[in-house]
Amino acid sequence: MPLWLPVLLGFLSAVGPVSTDMYLPAFPAIEASFRLPEGSAQITLATWFAGLAVGQITQGTLSDRFGRRWPLLVGTVVYTLGTAGCALAPSLASLSACRIVAAFGGSAGMVIPRAVVRDLADGHAAARLFSRLTLVMGAAPILAPTLGGAVLGVASWRMIFWFGFAYGVLCSLCVALWLPDTLPVAARMRLGLVALLRRYVAIARERSFITHAGIGGFTMFGMFAYLGGSPPVFIELFRVPPALYGVLFGTCAAGYIAASQLNPLLLPRFGASVVLRTAVLGLLLATAVLMLNAAMRWGGLAGVFLPIALAMFCNGFIMPNAVVGALSRHAAHAGSASALMGTLQFILGAASGTVIGWLTDGTARPMGALMLLGALGAGVADRARPRS
Repeated sequence: MPLWLPVLLGFLSAVGPVSTDMYLPAFPAIEASFRLPEGSAQITLATWFAGLAVGQITQGTLSDRFGRRWPLLVGTVVYTLGTAGCALAPSLASLSACRIVAAFGGSAGMVIPRAVVRDLADGHAAARLFSRLTLVMGAAPILAPTLGGAVLGVASWRMIFWFGFAYGVLCSLCVALWLPDTLPVAARMRLGLVALLRRYVAIARERSFITHAGIGGFTMFGMFAYLGGSPPVFIELFRVPPALYGVLFGTCAAGYIAASQLNPLLLPRFGASVVLRTAVLGLLLATAVLMLNAAMRWGGLAGVFLPIALAMFCNGFIMPNAVVGALSRHAAHAGSASALMGTLQFILGAASGTVIGWLTDGTARPMGALMLLGALGAGVADRARPRS
């Protein structure tokens, strides 16, 4: 495997944070632009997650049938066109619709690189490779909100989407010029609808897959509650300027990245099962403290920010191990398994993004409650998974 391949895969996988994190500081500006009440812009986040959920189940199947390269190329082109539509949208409804199109295409950059990793490695080797991907793509969630806040200081929120358009063009060129196809022609599968449904049912019934996917899915539920809830909490409740919001967001992302890099160092000594369970317990503790501080209004900004930072640190251990555990027994159809896991994650993410918009009340309580709910779901799934 060429040394540059994880760099390329990480760059392609960064479509999620580039398209999500960068425009979070723009929520108040979008609402002001369309003359809408507080919390209205969060619907664009929910539609983005819904598009990712539908797109991933499709992209995984296409990548098992046609290989990894061509579906990823088409997906990045669709993402690029959809993002241009977001920059030109005349209303919140059209912005939401273009976000769905962009998400459908961008989902290829989130599901297919995971399948490429599974084509090339398994077990601890796959966990190390996922950690390298996380390190590469980790620059996006650290820099994106800060860059978004800086853009808002000199230009309209639409410029953020033009930046995403440029990123999509670059991704398309990278795939066209350099991405190899890691799925041999002989291993590709053409399935009818009934056979495809049977495959997904078989994958979902496998206990190791569904429990690890559940851990990852509920963790993402809590993460998306944070993504959707943090702009009104930090910017509007605590009066944090958009640029400083980017710094706080980047600090949490840096903790996530740091944990993902510690993960492969801990696995040989403690094993994936112990690391995963400990991280889930840490997530439960952090979100319980967050909910208590939000309910009692203790600690001000620090009382909300510090537990969130700890939760993101724990997520950096949870997500790589959850992905490897879910895909480890599905080498023959890694694209479908990766797509099913991604779809579960983003269905939960879309639900979280929608609910946080409904519950926004000018306090940190809705965000804290949903993050705690996600941690509880991850804890239940962790208790149910088979021990290795």
